[in-house]
Amino acid sequence: MAEHNGLDGKLMSIGEAVERFVADGSQICVGGFTINRNPMAAVYEIARRRIKDLHLVAHSNGQALDLLVGAGCVRRLDIAYGGNGRFAPTCIRFRKAVERGEVLVEDYTNNMMSLRFLAGALGVPFIPSKSGLGTDVVERSGFPPELRGEKGIPCEKVIVIDDPFGHADDEVVLLPALTPDVSIIHAQQVSTDGTVRIKGLTFADLEQCKASGAVIVTCEEIVPEDYLRLDPDQNALPPFLVDAVVVAPYGAHPTAVRYFYDYDPVHLNHYKAVAKDDEQWAAYLEEWVYGVESWDAYLDKIGGAQLAHIRANTVAGYAPGLDRR
Repeated sequence: MAEHNGLDGKLMSIGEAVERFVADGSQICVGGFTINRNPMAAVYEIARRRIKDLHLVAHSNGQALDLLVGAGCVRRLDIAYGGNGRFAPTCIRFRKAVERGEVLVEDYTNNMMSLRFLAGALGVPFIPSKSGLGTDVVERSGFPPELRGEKGIPCEKVIVIDDPFGHADDEVVLLPALTPDVSIIHAQQVSTDGTVRIKGLTFADLEQCKASGAVIVTCEEIVPEDYLRLDPDQNALPPFLVDAVVVAPYGAHPTAVRYFYDYDPVHLNHYKAVAKDDEQWAAYLEEWVYGVESWDAYLDKIGGAQLAHIRANTVAGYAPGLDRR
């Protein structure tokens, strides 16, 4: 472990990271966007452990959100959007859970969620915005009044006030800060000193991590510190913000990780088909979650041929010629 001196005490298995930082009732945040860079290795571990009553907060997530909701791990949600692109414009198990009243959802706009994480990162209790004015996002609340003020739930969804600096007929929306117990993201690389590099769009991941009490980073690989120093402008998070690092190759599957692999249309289409039916969904959980003892076993089940099929071109960043139907 000498070559990982900067990771001493932080480098751990996904099971160790989840056991240490995620508990029943935690408010957790997952990174990525729809079918890009979801921290699926961690999500499968959370579901496998049957952790429950989570308050999940995310910007615009897809596969990770749907799996956690579908596995019964989530009780409350703050989110702008939950979808898997053309595979599921609205995530299927997420939609079913909302329609059945199995989860409570607080709905914000994309900009609102970004700003709420930014407020948490800045250490301020709220942040002003114009987003949502004139819409039901401001007018309607997804959480009942009796929950207001509980841990992780602000006393009001938003507060609309007149501009305190006196501009006539000018309203602003005050958005409560988000400070999750733990943020979980997947990155391409972490260096031996603990620096995190995310290639491509970072979405709201950086603000989420800065706002959270603890940060778990799963990554494709660990690289020498000197390598990340060659292009320091591409580095995303400093070591002191990261509490746990987990090496998890293909750790976002079936979602995509730029320059490493594309999304897996075969698995996403299979998921789409079984998620629509409760019995088939229960069988999916038994086969792919509860019946798989580790992430390595999950990858073995996917199969080396399929993983090679979605491997990204290292210049283009995705898999040219991949049949995405």
